Amino acid sequence: MKLLAALSLWGFLFGQGDKPAAERESAVRPPIEQRLAKAGLHRGDPVFIRIFKQDNRLELWLAEGGRYRLFQTYPICKWSGDLGPKVREGDHQAPEGFYAVTPGQMNPHSKYHKAFNLGFPNAYDRAMGRSGSALMVHGACGSVGCYAMTDPGIDEIYDLMSDAFARGQGQVAVDILPFRMTPANLAAHAASPWTGFWRSLAPADAQFRTSGRPAPVFSCQGRYAFVTGPGCQTVRAAT
Repeated sequence: MKLLAALSLWGFLFGQGDKPAAERESAVRPPIEQRLAKAGLHRGDPVFIRIFKQDNRLELWLAEGGRYRLFQTYPICKWSGDLGPKVREGDHQAPEGFYAVTPGQMNPHSKYHKAFNLGFPNAYDRAMGRSGSALMVHGACGSVGCYAMTDPGIDEIYDLMSDAFARGQGQVAVDILPFRMTPANLAAHAASPWTGFWRSLAPADAQFRTSGRPAPVFSCQGRYAFVTGPGCQTVRAAT
């Protein structure tokens, strides 16, 4: 009995206990079909993704009845860099801002299991002179400028996005925010050199919370805007 107890403790400490939190959570998550049915949602419903760096969380929202509803929150196993946007190739920084994923950005044969390309740099990033390539959300648990979700996590995210594309969704909007856009969080980070950039992200967050739909986003004279105007370039259309 003592040997069995010792082996069980060893297995916990160096087996399950050694796994990333994201893997441990996925192991106890009910089957996806059961969760969809409980939420009154379906495969093929339009998808919207929100990422919060400080919380290490990716939220997957599905549209039902004209508004998006939160379906599942996934722990991010690994993202690299610090709070703040990606600026240049090789800075190992995971991006922040507003992105759109189309079917052509999906990669079912990634060396990190499955992946989708965020589309960095977008029109705003290019206007700001920012550089980088192959910025992904993918499986596994390692990151050099990407968001790693573990293989079980990316399986669900990727498959729901693929189902939505198959049903006609043209693009999946992705909001990547440093933290929850509350006055308290913005005040807590007011000394950061990125505070102006972060405040420019907040209107899209507020618009989503009011409308239940991701904001259309434009790059207008070196700033993010949510209504187009002269000289503006589309970052992503309304979805």
